[in-house]
Amino acid sequence: MQLGVVGLGRMGSNIARRLMRKGHDCVVYDINPSARTSLAAEGARPAEGLAALVRLISAPRIIWVMLPAGEITEAAVAELGEQLQADDTIIDGGNSFFKDDARRAKTLAKRGIHYLDVGTSGGVWGLERGFCLMVGGEERIFERAEPILEALSPGGPGLSRAEQGYIYCGAPGSGHFVKMVHNAVEYGLMQAYAEGFDILHKAGAADAPRDGRFDLNLAEVAEVWRHGSVISSWLLDLTALALRQDQELSAFSGHVEDSGEGRWSLITAIDQAVSAPVLAAALFARFRSRGNSAYADKLLSAMRHRFGGHLEPKVD
Repeated sequence: MQLGVVGLGRMGSNIARRLMRKGHDCVVYDINPSARTSLAAEGARPAEGLAALVRLISAPRIIWVMLPAGEITEAAVAELGEQLQADDTIIDGGNSFFKDDARRAKTLAKRGIHYLDVGTSGGVWGLERGFCLMVGGEERIFERAEPILEALSPGGPGLSRAEQGYIYCGAPGSGHFVKMVHNAVEYGLMQAYAEGFDILHKAGAADAPRDGRFDLNLAEVAEVWRHGSVISSWLLDLTALALRQDQELSAFSGHVEDSGEGRWSLITAIDQAVSAPVLAAALFARFRSRGNSAYADKLLSAMRHRFGGHLEPKVD
């Protein structure tokens, strides 16, 4: 299929690359010219702007927007809405708030333009491993875009959609709603690993109780937990990589950002009167890290860097 990809950051560029590897024709745009040039060298067709990108794609068009949630995505969707024609489709693959998706879908529908919200998980590893995709919007438009979703997902012969790594969630906003909760769960899992390894790390301190003082090789602990343990996971794999490189995590300050989905999940939990103490504690721990970082916070930073390429902000 032919499609446009807007936003060529860590994930957007790899989405375009994976699609091209699977035989899809990608027209790409990013405000950074070097990002466009890099993808052009790999077979993509670069566009100088959104209007040019629309002109280079045959109708009915599909445009995948992969930009930071908030004003940047809002502006891009609004501009594309002015440029596109009836029966074209905009896909927001970023981490937008699900209520924004419902509003955008209604606004675009007035012009006959379709909208899919696609919660996208896979980080910087998605190029090789494939992406997990959670899709909201009109079901028939989901089916129209399915060849793209199949190409991006981990896939596999004879598997259901969910087993391949993508699902249709339902009405507009449902894809990002599922991804929002996914990220809140991710916070909780990461926090549990971080706190556990903090306990192990402190066992080697000079002031640890003598009968509980152990000089543990944390890289080996993480590695052995990866094999046969009930707590093995991809996050643990990434933890093991980080600890193997530097057990003290000296490259990290432990200043841990949150990208919004954890906050939105807790607001939703409050609206639904759902008890979510683990998810709340994980989010609040990130807030605390920005004032008084611990070893656990360094491990959280290391995991975020490993799966998503997230860099700690520079703190004066």
